[in-house]
Amino acid sequence: MIKQEQLIKLYKEACICDVQAFKPGNVSVYNEGHDMTVDDFILSAEVSAAAIANTAYSLGEKIYYAVKATREAVGCNTNLGIILLCAPLCQAAYQQKDDQSLRESLAVVLKNTTIADADWAFKAITLAAPGGLGESSEQDVSEHAVVTLVQAMEIASEKDRIAKQYTTIYKDIFEFSVLRYNDAFVKFDDQAWAASAVFTGLLSKFPDSHIERKYGDKYSGWVRKQIFTVDDALLNTNTPEQLVPMLHEVDRLFKEKGINPGTTADLTVATVLVILMEAFAVRCTS
Repeated sequence: MIKQEQLIKLYKEACICDVQAFKPGNVSVYNEGHDMTVDDFILSAEVSAAAIANTAYSLGEKIYYAVKATREAVGCNTNLGIILLCAPLCQAAYQQKDDQSLRESLAVVLKNTTIADADWAFKAITLAAPGGLGESSEQDVSEHAVVTLVQAMEIASEKDRIAKQYTTIYKDIFEFSVLRYNDAFVKFDDQAWAASAVFTGLLSKFPDSHIERKYGDKYSGWVRKQIFTVDDALLNTNTPEQLVPMLHEVDRLFKEKGINPGTTADLTVATVLVILMEAFAVRCTS
């Protein structure tokens, strides 16, 4: 079992890695954008960490109070997707038994979500981004929940990649992006560049929900084409620093069109958190 103070540390580290990684279209130490700054994201991580790692909170309370702290600190939605993905991981890491993998523990957490969890999450989503989860006749986030949190995510899963993780026990992360991170880290020996490789890999594989909520599929093929070139270059180099000019150009093209692959960035943070949690578990048992 991981302690609360360690959960806080690992969560913050994953969030800081996010802004250190060059992810075209997103805010990073390389380029800011979308009326948000690196400091906004670092402050968001700082203020949301205590709530998301609070072992006394239910899953829904973790989500709500982390979003509330963020909103009060920065006044905008910097990390709703990060919180929605990382809160179940924090719960799973805390509850993990000696004979369980992190993913097995996560499966238990997701199986046992409640209507109360959904209510808390709906309040968080409304606070961060009105409309969020619920443009559905079955369950809208502006109303009281009548389904569990996982059931609500299942309703949204066809249109939202974060919601889909709740229904697949984070398949994209455990079966693709963790492997991508590990391969890249072995090659680059650098956490931020490994995270960049996760981002480009995910975005070249899956359309970004945040982009498609704003533009439909208008840019989906174009985004995939642009990022595939970067992803291929990352896969075929041992010196990713040489690709910085290419990444700057794609970043410029995305931001000129107002394109922000935010869901992909959120999945990248969750991937790094999984890596850190699993590494911590290995250190504790060795």
